Amino acid sequence: MTHLTPPTLLTLVRHGETDSNRSHRFQGQLDVPLNDTGLRQAERVAERLAAERFDAIVTSDLARVRQTAAPLLARLGARPEVDPVWREQGFGLFEGLTAEEVIARHPALWQQWLRQDADFALPGGESVRAFSARINGVLDALAARHPGQRVLVVTHGGVLDMLWRRIQGQPLSSARACAIPNAGVSRLRWLAGALAIEAWGDDAHLAGLPAQPSTVSLSVRYAAVPVPLTPPTP
Repeated sequence: MTHLTPPTLLTLVRHGETDSNRSHRFQGQLDVPLNDTGLRQAERVAERLAAERFDAIVTSDLARVRQTAAPLLARLGARPEVDPVWREQGFGLFEGLTAEEVIARHPALWQQWLRQDADFALPGGESVRAFSARINGVLDALAARHPGQRVLVVTHGGVLDMLWRRIQGQPLSSARACAIPNAGVSRLRWLAGALAIEAWGDDAHLAGLPAQPSTVSLSVRYAAVPVPLTPPTP
């Protein structure tokens, strides 16, 4: 079938580095600012994308995303649509903690989280299935509002992971399988609900900056860490 409307071209940028990224803490929906490296990464993103034209720009409302977008917005003379629906997955009780701290304080919840159950939500958090529905729903609505246009989305690593899974057919009940560097640039193409990758996690513009922290899922990095037999008293 031939489509008369050209595709919506989506440029997605993950926020720059934070101290929580560097120390492998669960950030979720905590409002964590960029660190010095993250601020430098944001300037590099601005240099990378300043010559491009965008018909719409959207960001999450969290500080690390808005700080990442700020230098580029200044160069473009643009104002974004700021929407909390583009936030990271909510990790509830785990937010602000390292994996080691979670294992020590909440061993039973940690073991349950390691099972990769897409319907499991941490206390005060959000299941992967609910998160995926939120992100894919807002992505489709955004693309449908801008047929044939160029749209920039500055957002979070988990958001990109949900889109990768959709495109690649990766189950929600599995660990992250793609690299998602801080301040990396990904290009997607959307047409009539079909989503495709044109480029993924491009971070060539960050050359010379400090090496990135690993983006391997914490559930993989710490899966073999021993869990206390007796849970601590709440």
